[in-house]
Amino acid sequence: MSRTPKDPELASRLSRRNVLGVAAGATAATLLSGAAAQATSPKGGTSPGHGHGHGHGHGKGRAVLPPGRLGIQLYSLRDKVSTLGFAPVFAELEKYGYDEIEFAGYTQGSAGAITLSQLKRLAKDHGLNPIGSHVGYYDDNNPGAYTFAQNLTKVLDEAEALGLKHIGTASGPFRYGSTVDGWKRAAEDFNTYGAAARKRGMKFYQHNHAEEFSFATDKPKVRLYDVLLAETDPDLVYLEMDIYWAFCAQFRFGKRVDGTPAPFNPIDYVLKQPNRYPLFHVKDGTRNDAARDGYDMTDVGDGDIDYKNFLSRVTARTDRGRTYHHWQTEHDNPVESFAFARKSSEHLHSLRESRCGD
Repeated sequence: MSRTPKDPELASRLSRRNVLGVAAGATAATLLSGAAAQATSPKGGTSPGHGHGHGHGHGKGRAVLPPGRLGIQLYSLRDKVSTLGFAPVFAELEKYGYDEIEFAGYTQGSAGAITLSQLKRLAKDHGLNPIGSHVGYYDDNNPGAYTFAQNLTKVLDEAEALGLKHIGTASGPFRYGSTVDGWKRAAEDFNTYGAAARKRGMKFYQHNHAEEFSFATDKPKVRLYDVLLAETDPDLVYLEMDIYWAFCAQFRFGKRVDGTPAPFNPIDYVLKQPNRYPLFHVKDGTRNDAARDGYDMTDVGDGDIDYKNFLSRVTARTDRGRTYHHWQTEHDNPVESFAFARKSSEHLHSLRESRCGD
C-alpha cells in the first residue's frame, strides 16, 4: 500500500513533481502502477524482531537524512535504463524525491545511444546531480579496457565532461593478490589515480564489498581493509562504504582464520575518519545466520540494518557531515526496481532523530 511521506518538505516536492508528469508512455505507466502497488508502509507495523529500530524515528524530530543528499546507484535501475532509456528513469527519480545519481555506465544499452553532454543536460533538467560513477579498476589482459589501470585519462576525461565530483571503482584491491604487499601495491595504484583525479577537481574512491574486510593470506592477523586505509593517502583516496556489505563482512570476518575473535563495527571506521567517506551505499538486508553473508538483501526499510542509528551517528559526528556525505540507495537485484527506488526514498525521508523518552 502506498503512503504519503510524513516529511512535509518531501510531500511538497513529490506533489510538485507529480504535476510534471512522465514522458515514458504506456510502458512506464504500467511499470509505475506496479511500483505504487508495491510501495510499503513504515516498518512500525512489521512482525516483532524485524527492523532493529526501523519502527522508531518516524515522529516530529529532525530528519535523519541530510537535505539534498539522497541519491541512487543506477545499477539498481539497469533494467529500466536499458528498456526505457535515461529520460523516463530520471523523470521517475525526480518524482520520488531523489537529489543525486551515481552512474554504473553511461550507455542506455538497447534503449539507444546518448552523448555525455546529453546525459549531463538530462540529469540537470530533472534536478539530479551526477555525484559519482563506478569504473573498473583493471583488466590486465585487455589494453583497451575502460578501467583506471588501462585508460586513466579517458576515464577522467569522461567523468570531467559529466561534471562529476567523485569518480571511483567497485573493484576490490586484489590486482596483486591478497597479501599485505599486494595490497600495498594496489594502494600505490589508488594513490596515483587519486592524484590524477584531484588535479581535475575530483575525488577518487573505492567501494567495498565484504571481501575487503578479510585477512591477508601471508599475515592472517592483518585485516586487508586496514592495509588499504593505512597505505592510501587520505587526501587522494576516499571510500564509499557499502553499508550492507560491511555488515555482511562483520558477520563473515568477525573471526580470524584460526577462529580467534576479531570483531569490528562498520560505523567505527566512518566515525574515526568521517572525511574519508564522502559517499555511502544504503542497502538493506534481513538477518539470516544460515546464509554465507549473514543477510539476505532486501529493499531499504524492509531489512534489519538500523539506518536511523547509522545516519544519525554519522551526520552528528560533525555539523559539516550533514553537507559532505552523500547517501546512495541500492539493491543489486530488486524485485521491481521503480518500486524499490520509491520505497527507499520514502523510508529514508521518513526517519526522524530520537527525542528524549523515545
